[in-house]
Amino acid sequence: MTENKITPGAGPEEIEAARVLLARLGVCPDDLVTTPSTRPPAPTFTEYIPQVSDAVSTGTRRVYGTYWKRVATEWGDRRLNEPTPLEIKQLAEKIRSQVVVRRNARGGRGAAEHLIAALRCLYNHAVDDGVISEADNPAKKAPKPRRLPSTRRGLPDSRLEEINHVAATTGNDPVLDTLILRLHTETACRRGGALALTPRDLDPDQCLILLHEKGGTVRWQPVSPTLMTHLRDHTEQRGAAASGGQLLRYTNGDPITTRRYDHLFTRLGKHLPWVATQQISIHWLRHTTLTWVERNSGYAVARAFAGHTNNNGDSATTTTYTRAGIHEIASALATLTGETHPLTT
Repeated sequence: MTENKITPGAGPEEIEAARVLLARLGVCPDDLVTTPSTRPPAPTFTEYIPQVSDAVSTGTRRVYGTYWKRVATEWGDRRLNEPTPLEIKQLAEKIRSQVVVRRNARGGRGAAEHLIAALRCLYNHAVDDGVISEADNPAKKAPKPRRLPSTRRGLPDSRLEEINHVAATTGNDPVLDTLILRLHTETACRRGGALALTPRDLDPDQCLILLHEKGGTVRWQPVSPTLMTHLRDHTEQRGAAASGGQLLRYTNGDPITTRRYDHLFTRLGKHLPWVATQQISIHWLRHTTLTWVERNSGYAVARAFAGHTNNNGDSATTTTYTRAGIHEIASALATLTGETHPLTT
């Protein structure tokens, strides 16, 4: 305990009497010299989570929503400034231990990582709102589990041919499935980018499509004349041109969802056991195309082809000066598909 300064004349009896009085009032000596906080009480998790959910993007809400619900169940009536970094780590471990074990499970690391990321998003908004200070942010002090290297990799040509053959000869809509596979193979786009595609995102004259992907990124991506023709035909035949909405649709005109991808690769796994065993998904095609582009056209072109825009570290700063342009992407695509692209002539 720090030594208190005593005014001249105060004896041991007066000091002891003061200590007894302070103890009865529930006041410690430090409270007498600390300026009372004027900050209002922090909201509870039940009160604050819906506010943050309404403020984030649809993609962020989809990823973090499940974990925010879990936090509300565990800590709903607690205030944001109450949990400690240790409690956050304990909750992450609890969720990690309860994750459903699947064939491609990695010990619940993803669930624990997403929980801490969801809490960091929540607390970042709280700091911006002045609910808590940056120094009091407990989520920032809770470490994320170390991320393991991805098991995804580029597929060899023979495997890619098998996937396309089964997609074209089975199922209730081979035209749709093969169009999806070619779109992802040529552009290395993410699933969200394909689902967000609309007729107005097509530039037939220059064979470009406008991709809207995660993080609000928007980029023009070259496609082959053959793919552009199929995309336009699909637009006309399935009602997207008339409605102006989502481009990829079922035969009845309804827009597809992520379930189409799930059904497609479930069917591929039944015909190709290695697809089911290795848990192949549409994202493997992104790995396949970008690996090929990097090997044949270099890192700068592969980075631009992928639509990567993050600038972290010195190497990323260097790419500001060496980044590839859309004509180089088109040239790589022309080599990949064997078709001349308008931007290369």
